[in-house]
This record gives sequence, C-alpha cells and structure tokens, in this order.
Amino acid sequence: MIEVGVLLFDGVEPLDAIGPFEVFSVASRMQSGNTPSEQRLSVSLIAKENTVAVEARYGVQLHPHFGFGEHPLLQVAIIPGGIVEEARHCPRLRLWICKAANSAEILASVCNGAFLLAEAGLLDGRQASTHWQDAAKLRASFPKVDVVNEVWCDEGEIVTSAGISAGIDMSLHLVARLSGTDLARRTAHQMAYEWRESRR
Repeated sequence: MIEVGVLLFDGVEPLDAIGPFEVFSVASRMQSGNTPSEQRLSVSLIAKENTVAVEARYGVQLHPHFGFGEHPLLQVAIIPGGIVEEARHCPRLRLWICKAANSAEILASVCNGAFLLAEAGLLDGRQASTHWQDAAKLRASFPKVDVVNEVWCDEGEIVTSAGISAGIDMSLHLVARLSGTDLARRTAHQMAYEWRESRR
C-alpha cells in the first residue's frame, strides 16, 4: 500500500488540500483491483488532532482522518498552501513536516505551502515552485531557494507546485511516478480534467 497524507491546518486553502486528495482517491478507485496490494494507493487527511475540525480558508470545515500521532507511515506527504503565516511558525507543524521529510519518499507542496517547507530548511539549494504572486516573497525570504516559474518542480524527494490547479497537475504527476502514466491519464480522464503533463 502506498500511503499518501495531505496536511490540514487552520487557514488551509480548501482546494489545495482537496484537489490532491481527490486525485489520489480517484486514482485508487481506477486501479480496478488488478494492481498488487503493495502498490495500491491510499490517501488520508492529517491534522494536529483528529477530534477537531480544521477551519479552512473561507470558513470551510474539514475533518481529518488522523492526528499527528496516529496516521500510517507515509510514502507521500503533501503540504497545501493558504493562509500560512501562523502555520509557518507552529513548532508542532514544523516538527511533523521535518519528520515526514525524513520518513516519506516524497514531500510535496501546493502553492505557498512551499513556505512551510522553506521555513523548515527543506528547500535550501533546491529549485522550487510556488504561486506566481508569492514567488518574489519566497525568493526574498529564502535566498538559498532557487524559485522557478513552473507548474510543478520535481526535485526527487521534494516536489513543489504553483497555484490550486497546479496542485492537481502535480498530484497526477505523482500518480504517474508511483503507479504509471496510464493510471494518471485514466484518473485525469475520469475527473474530466485536462492534465498538464509538462512542468512548464
């Protein structure tokens, strides 16, 4: 089983989190039972506590499946964007992100979720993408990060993406990396989504 976890925090952009969640959920459904069990995709929403709803941006309430101390071991951890100033300076969030970086095969961000990775020092010396409106701020705040204007930027164990739809494109790219391009294309078709397979 390939476990994918999407982080939730107060102020998270709803589609930054639910877009990737939808991609991996549909991809799992599209696997049709023919994939060996160890390769099947499973996705969950993760927050500091699983007993309290997270208040996303615009007042949307999101309910996590797991708290920090109880989720499965993740192969992929996805960090969405949103209103991130409080999240950037939350020690528990930073610790969880650092632990995910050490244990997961892939740590990914959507939009200005890149700031959470940069704050933890995980983007130093790497190329990274973020929302066009935040690129200059990311570059100025973290001069060791090579900020690029791309839909998504794959640096191996770290993958970053631009705005909301770019997070869906990146998630489809991750499905292709993990389980093959055919599954990613069938997932996009099922979602009636025009997948930008190229990073540019």
